Amino acid sequence: MTGILLIDKPPEWTSHDVIGKLRGLLRLRRIGHAGTLDPMATGLLTVFVGRATRGVEFAEAQEKTYIARLRLGVTTDTQDTTGRVLETSDRKVPREELEAILPQFCGEIFQVPPMYSAIKIDGQRLYKLARQGVEVERKARPVTIHKLELLGEVEDGFDLEITCSKGTYIRTLCHDIGQTLGSGGAMAALRRTQVGAFSIADAHTLEELQAAENRAQFLQPLDTLFVSYPPITVDKRQEQGIRNGQTVRISEHLPGRVRVYGQSGEFLAFGEVKTGPTLVTIKSFFDPAH
Repeated sequence: MTGILLIDKPPEWTSHDVIGKLRGLLRLRRIGHAGTLDPMATGLLTVFVGRATRGVEFAEAQEKTYIARLRLGVTTDTQDTTGRVLETSDRKVPREELEAILPQFCGEIFQVPPMYSAIKIDGQRLYKLARQGVEVERKARPVTIHKLELLGEVEDGFDLEITCSKGTYIRTLCHDIGQTLGSGGAMAALRRTQVGAFSIADAHTLEELQAAENRAQFLQPLDTLFVSYPPITVDKRQEQGIRNGQTVRISEHLPGRVRVYGQSGEFLAFGEVKTGPTLVTIKSFFDPAH
């Protein structure tokens, strides 16, 4: 069994919990996920099964879209509403004032990673240090916010839609917006709706998988991960070279990254056409048994 499962992660589950559940349901050990979601978060978790686990690194690098609830007037140690409250403010921020400062957080920005994160400093996970009451200096890191839009005001905050690069902490974004407004802020809810070309609309719940007799029906083909790249089909001689890990000469083709298929239609690799033109394999995905 090989492919990609799109799971709608429930609240209070860790991403690791989901993988453990799926290993039991599918009776497979070779399962991984791309892009960890905190327990309080819900939404799209891309799960890779079988040989598809070789594609995890590419999904992790893709843009992701979230719906986040920003609660102003509170600052916590975790930068979300599950944490210990450090400060509160009675300052009421009108919608127009929030909307006016959002452009400051678009494009490339720098974030200081939160203490409650899995980042390692000197070999130690930050969240483990934070639980001991230890705070260490963290360097600001560049991330890119491609879209930041105010969707509306709700009783307990504001809903934001965010499309961002790998490594972005939405909790930190909410915290930083609150600091800029002078009221403090924390993330009250988070739902991931998009990972690359994959949408939450196509995701399934764990209950749906558990109830299904044929769970393989929920698998997306691995090459859908690279759907934004053009396809190229190689002949049998070129395919043999690719299977042997070689760079192969191809007929005229524009330089750039491509999906590589054999004559049978099998997805062989994610590759790059270089001047020459030659085809270099970035990552192979063919079954070596075939």
